[in-house]
Amino acid sequence: MVDTTILAQALGFISFGLGFSVFYQKNDRHLKILMLIFNLNHLLHFLLLGSMVSALSAFLSALRTTTAIFVSSKRVAAVFIVISLVSGFWVAEQWRDLWPIIGTVIGTYSVFCLSGIRMRIGFLLGASCWLTNNILVGSIGGTLLEMTVIVMNLLTIYRLHRQQSESMINQSSY
Repeated sequence: MVDTTILAQALGFISFGLGFSVFYQKNDRHLKILMLIFNLNHLLHFLLLGSMVSALSAFLSALRTTTAIFVSSKRVAAVFIVISLVSGFWVAEQWRDLWPIIGTVIGTYSVFCLSGIRMRIGFLLGASCWLTNNILVGSIGGTLLEMTVIVMNLLTIYRLHRQQSESMINQSSY
């Protein structure tokens, strides 16, 4: 029989790979679809690690991302933010349980209300919260993931900025 901790860490490494591909996407819709798959895998990972607040946040992130594929609404974002805050504080047992809640709130606002470079900056802030959480709950793959997400987001922001600059230069030369 496979040890639960080994399975949890294996799923964390799968999340690492999924997260790597998610945040490399320049297309917002592709990013959201891959993020859904990532969140579902992360949900199982945190359940096996015994981090209920992290699992709840991953579940809410999966619901949020599914909705965000089809809807871009500040009202829907507000509903998910309230649900995340209320359920997170209800399940939280100590101060360190707040990191995934804050990360989920930032991610929710980013995925519903922002796009392009601004959305990726929001993801940078959320990734910082999740990095802290993953270190605290002992998620090896999750920790590596969030460090990589931060770097990948920075690279994607640079690529998007360069693409916008090139587009503006090409338009002004006509």
